[in-house]
Amino acid sequence: MKQKGITLDKTIQSELLNEEIKMLVYLPPSYTPLLRYPVLIAQDGDDYFRLGRLARTSEELFEEGEIDEFIIIGLPYKSVKDRRRKYHPSGEQNAPYVRFLVNELVPYIEAEFSTLELPSARVLVGDSLGATVSLKTASSYPRTFGKVILQSPYVDEEIMKEVSEIKDPSLLTIYHVAGKQETEVETTNGEVLNFIEPNRELNKLFSKRSFEYHYEEFDGGHSWKYWQPDIPKALKYMFSE
Repeated sequence: MKQKGITLDKTIQSELLNEEIKMLVYLPPSYTPLLRYPVLIAQDGDDYFRLGRLARTSEELFEEGEIDEFIIIGLPYKSVKDRRRKYHPSGEQNAPYVRFLVNELVPYIEAEFSTLELPSARVLVGDSLGATVSLKTASSYPRTFGKVILQSPYVDEEIMKEVSEIKDPSLLTIYHVAGKQETEVETTNGEVLNFIEPNRELNKLFSKRSFEYHYEEFDGGHSWKYWQPDIPKALKYMFSE
């Protein structure tokens, strides 16, 4: 019988956000304090575990020897409004949430679990606004988070500015996908936006600079129906030898 990983429910008290943050922690099958593991941190954590099948997909790739084992931290949002406050570039809690990821979450993970304490061993992943806050965090703190997986990020002028101002693109590895049919996406505040064109502009900006970078457009829209099948490819890009 194949050994399975375990998923734990944990909480961390954030002084920066003045609230308790819940998280899902997946420890891979071979987990032991004697070894050190990379960490994948997922915004929209509950969605990535349930709809994205992130832990199960990772485990299948571990079993097949496609990728090395890693720890997953899933950060669920409390509500649609809470998600927007933290993830949107103009959200009231966006700046403190980014600092929470860097200054509170990473030290907590390193104190509680056996991790590789290197930027290249810390990967952020998110979809839509979750991808946006992941990119903003990695752009601002590339010496903390060296890799980021972007699935259909929301892109505005602030994000383009953040990317254009990254001083040393060689510090970041980026996997970026968006859907060809993401032309009329209804956002959580009722706006209907074209996502694919801003993502194409972001792709041009990434491509002009020396990031380690992969871009692809899938044939589909802004939903888990298309993001979930992309996850194995994203994980192999980030975690293969």
